[in-house]
Amino acid sequence: MHLIQQLLFAVALGITAWLMAKRVGVIKKTIQLGKAEDRTDHPEQRLSTMLRVAFGQKKMFDKPVVGIMHFVIYAGFLLINIEVLEIVLDGLFGTHRLFVPYLGSFYTVLINFFEFLAFGVLVVCIVFLIRRNILKVARLQPSRHRELNGWPALDANSILLIESVLMIAILSMNAADSILQKRGVEHYYPAGDFLFSSLLQPIFSGISDGALIALERGAWWAHILGIFAFAIYVTYSKHLHIFLAFPNTYFANLTPKGEMHNMPEVTKEVKIMLGLEQADNNEVPAEIGRFGAKDVTDLSWKNLMDAYSCTECGRCTSACPANITGKALSPRKIMMDTRDRLEDIGKNMQANGGEFKEDGKSLLGDYIKEEEILACTTCNACVQECPVLINPLDIILQLRRYKIMEEAQAPASWNMMFGNLENNQAPWKFSPSDRFNWADNIK
Repeated sequence: MHLIQQLLFAVALGITAWLMAKRVGVIKKTIQLGKAEDRTDHPEQRLSTMLRVAFGQKKMFDKPVVGIMHFVIYAGFLLINIEVLEIVLDGLFGTHRLFVPYLGSFYTVLINFFEFLAFGVLVVCIVFLIRRNILKVARLQPSRHRELNGWPALDANSILLIESVLMIAILSMNAADSILQKRGVEHYYPAGDFLFSSLLQPIFSGISDGALIALERGAWWAHILGIFAFAIYVTYSKHLHIFLAFPNTYFANLTPKGEMHNMPEVTKEVKIMLGLEQADNNEVPAEIGRFGAKDVTDLSWKNLMDAYSCTECGRCTSACPANITGKALSPRKIMMDTRDRLEDIGKNMQANGGEFKEDGKSLLGDYIKEEEILACTTCNACVQECPVLINPLDIILQLRRYKIMEEAQAPASWNMMFGNLENNQAPWKFSPSDRFNWADNIK
C-alpha cells in the first residue's frame, strides 16, 4: 500500500513539474519576443531595490493595514513551503514526519510557527474576500473597472478560496495526526501538540482510528495535491507576480521617473541636423524598423515582463488623474491588455509548432484603443504607485509614438503644438524674439 502511494505521489510530482516547465517555457518565449534592452548596469543598486521592494514589500506599506495583511500571506507562502519540503520527501520515501527524529523538540516549535502563519493566512484571506465582495473596495470592483469583468474577478476570488482550503487542510491534518500520536498508532511518531490544530482535536476525538487515519491521509493528499495544482494555476494567474516580482524589481528602470527616452537613431539625426554632432560617412545608418510600438514585438522584453508581473491591484488606476476624471484610460488595463496579447500569441505559437503565425491583430487597435492612450497626461502617478515597479507609461508612450509618427494621427490641438515647437521652439504661437516681452511691463 505504501509503495502504491509512493508511486502515485511520484507521478503527481512529475506531472506537476512537466506542466510547470511547459508553461514557463511559453512565458519565456513570449517575453523574449520583445526587443533587446540592457538592464544589467549598477548591479548593487538593482539588488538593493529588489530586496527592499520585492523581498521587503516596501511599497505595500504605503497602505499600512493592507501592507501588514499582504505581508502575512507573503511570509506564509515563503515559510510554510519549508514544511512542504518534508511532505514531498515523505511522499517520495514513504515516511511520515521525516524530520522528527532529527529535530527533536525543535520540530514542535517549528510546526507551531508554521501553524501560526497558516492561521494568519486563513484570517487574511477571509478579510480580503470580505473587502472584495462585501465592503466592495472601489478599485477592485468589475462594475467600476471593465478590465476586471469575467476571469480577473473570478481569478482573484478563486486564489483566496484555494489558499483558505489549503490552510484548513494543513490544520486538519495536524489535528488528526496529534490524536493518532496520543493513541500510539503505528507510524505516527510523538511530536507533541501543535498550537492551533489542537483547538480542532475535540471535533475529531470521537472518531475511530481507521476513520482518523483516513481523515489525516485525506487532508495530507488534499494539501499537497492542492499545492501542486496551485503551483500550476499560478502560472496562468495574476499571482504569477509571486515569482516575477523579484526579477521585475531587479531589472526596474533606475533613471528618474520624469525622464522620457527618445529613439537613439532619431536623436542622432537631429543632432547632426543641428550641427551638434558630426556624421560619420563610413558608418552605415541604423535602420529604423518602426517608430514607436504597434504590437508587443515592438516593445522591449522588460515591458513584456512588466505585463506578466502585474498584480491587478489597481493602485495605478486609482491614482491616475485621467481615470479619476472619467477618461477611458486605466493603466491596469494597459498592462492586462498587453498580457492578454502575449497570451494569445503564446497559444498561436503552441498551435503552430513554436512559430508565430500572423493573426491579423495588434496590441494597438485590437486590445488598446486610441482613446485610452491619448488620455494619458504622462504624470507618472501609475509608475509611482506600482508595488512591483511596473511602468505602464512606457508602453503608453510607445503606442502613442507609433500613432503619431507612423500613422500621422494626432489631435488637431497636438498638431498645432508640434508646429509651434518646430517653428518657435515653444508650444505657443509667437516668435522666439518676443519671448521676454512680458518683462517690459515690470521695468
